[in-house]
This record gives sequence, C-alpha cells and structure tokens, in this order.
Amino acid sequence: MAKKQKKQAGGTPATVALTAAGTSFTLHAYDHDPASPSYGEEAAEALGVSPDRVFKTLVADVDGELTVAVVPVAGQLDLKALASAVGGKRAAMADPAAAERTTGYVRGGISPLGQRKRLRTVLDASASSHDTICISAGRRGLEVELAPADLAALTSAVLAPIGRG
Repeated sequence: MAKKQKKQAGGTPATVALTAAGTSFTLHAYDHDPASPSYGEEAAEALGVSPDRVFKTLVADVDGELTVAVVPVAGQLDLKALASAVGGKRAAMADPAAAERTTGYVRGGISPLGQRKRLRTVLDASASSHDTICISAGRRGLEVELAPADLAALTSAVLAPIGRG
C-alpha cells in the first residue's frame, strides 16, 4: 500500500494526527542530551514545566496484548492498576523492540498519538487535574502540549489511577 502523503518537514505521525483532527496543541522543541538518564525529566527541565504535567508513554503487555500507559514522569506506572483498568489480570513492561516495532517510534520518543498500530490506551487520572499536559510528539527532544481531554478523545483512552509516587 502506498503512503498517502509524505511527512512534513519537522512533522511526526503524532503532529500529523493532531493537525488532521483539528486539535489545538503547542509544539515544544529542546536539545535532547543522549546521556540524560530520564527522557521525561529532561523534557520537564528543558521546558520549565512541572514534572507532574509532563507525561511519559510506556508500553506494557497486559495478558498478551500491548497496551499504552500514559503517566506523569514524576512517578511510576502501577502495573497492577494498569491491568485492572483494562480488565486484565497481569501486566508487565513490553519488550522494547516490540514496543518500537508496533508503535513506529523509538524509545524515549514514543507518542500515544499517530502510532503505526493503534493500541489500547490508559491515561493516568491525574491528567484531568491540569488544563494542559505535555507528551512526546514522536521523537526525542520534541513535546506536544495539549488538553488531557483531547488526548483521551484522540486515543479513546480510559482514565484510571495507574500512576504512583
């Protein structure tokens, strides 16, 4: 199957999806340091945004099905809560290669938007306490700021308390 359009210069599948949906968003670019131990904390610091407003996209395996979890970079993913949120029994972090292959993004740049294969998504309930949150725009050093309700709508996300700490 031929590609319908070429990627715009600087565009990612995530920003293309947002633009196509007519969703309001702000793009934030920063110089990514490959030596940084945490992509999300690096983004929060570089953008001057509180770490509880910057969310990381993690891919987990819930009962054999890849599932996206979007949680604040200031905390961790509660795998039991994630499994429960989607009616599963057991969750574990997905193999990084499988996550990259399935989403079409590289680790540290996985976005919940514009994935190669649309995965079931759970957004931490804390997102709804913010007017806007920042998520990966599809590559390291690029974040997109948008309303949590827009992210939930575009990904058909379930909102649940899946973050801790």
